[in-house]
Amino acid sequence: MITQQIERGGARFAFTDRWGGVSAAPYEALNLGGAVGDDPAAVRANRERAAHALGVDPRSVLWLNQVHGSAVAVADGPWPGGAAPEADAVVTARRGQVLAVLTADCTPVLLADPEAGVAGAAHAGRPGLAAGVVPATLEAMVALGAEPARILARTGPAVCGRCYEVPASLRDEVERAVPGSGCDTRAGTPGIDIAEGVRRQLGAAGVQDVKISSVCTLESPDHFSYRRLTVTGRQASYVWLADS
Repeated sequence: MITQQIERGGARFAFTDRWGGVSAAPYEALNLGGAVGDDPAAVRANRERAAHALGVDPRSVLWLNQVHGSAVAVADGPWPGGAAPEADAVVTARRGQVLAVLTADCTPVLLADPEAGVAGAAHAGRPGLAAGVVPATLEAMVALGAEPARILARTGPAVCGRCYEVPASLRDEVERAVPGSGCDTRAGTPGIDIAEGVRRQLGAAGVQDVKISSVCTLESPDHFSYRRLTVTGRQASYVWLADS
């Protein structure tokens, strides 16, 4: 159900797969996305199961209304009124506050500065990568006291550049925005390597401790992939800093 990493200073990173939930096909089974057509009761049950597996209160998890942009929300507790903001990244200086992003091919980017007590999570799809959601998230973390050289960066399962085929014009457009993100697929066609683009943006900002997931969602039957199935669920990636 969940892969967890506990890092120095109490930083927690976690990534779900598609198993262990209650959703019916085509969302089976641990769909955590609330805007994909699944039964809302099943999504709530799945989110509760995932939270309990993480050892956290489901009410402590902050979700976003993701729109493939670069807006960053700053959280100091539950969202006012319970309504998730339209944003593709969130940062917090509150220990114990769990941040989550949903993906089904896009790259989830989890960030933590344990010394400053600042965490961040970003949803980096092709539009968000080009728009600069990752640098914007880092800027918001720095405003809360984080330092790039101390930040731990981890990405989760995402479509790899060998599988992410796009028209040549689109590859060139993203390459201009994020040099190093353009690539060729294994078939020799134009592609985009979002994770590599994220790596380069993190490095340019001074983040040194970066680990990129080796799991390709398009290739993995254990993960949701929009490009493989179109109508499908969403996995989640979580980051938080232990409060004790």
